[in-house]
Amino acid sequence: MHVIARPQLIKFYQREGCKDAKGPIDAWWHEAKKAKWQSWPEIKEQYGSASILKGNRIVFNLGGNKYRLVVKINFSTQTVFIRFVGSHKEYDKINAEEI
Repeated sequence: MHVIARPQLIKFYQREGCKDAKGPIDAWWHEAKKAKWQSWPEIKEQYGSASILKGNRIVFNLGGNKYRLVVKINFSTQTVFIRFVGSHKEYDKINAEEI
């Protein structure tokens, strides 16, 4: 998969209080880059705690559910678009299906 945009992920874990997000976010990024997902069930098989949403979006729970990552996936182009990365508290303030 082609993941757009990694700088957004790096900017997040460089924030004050988010340094412990680096490991889980980098692990997810490396796994996603190697993946060749063709469907939602393939992602759920790999990430059982992920939530599939409307609008081709999925929410990944990272760092023991301390952080949330919302992406939009285009399977035909093998592209993952980062839509949101933040703490669980920040996630509760957004509409993940529209972001």
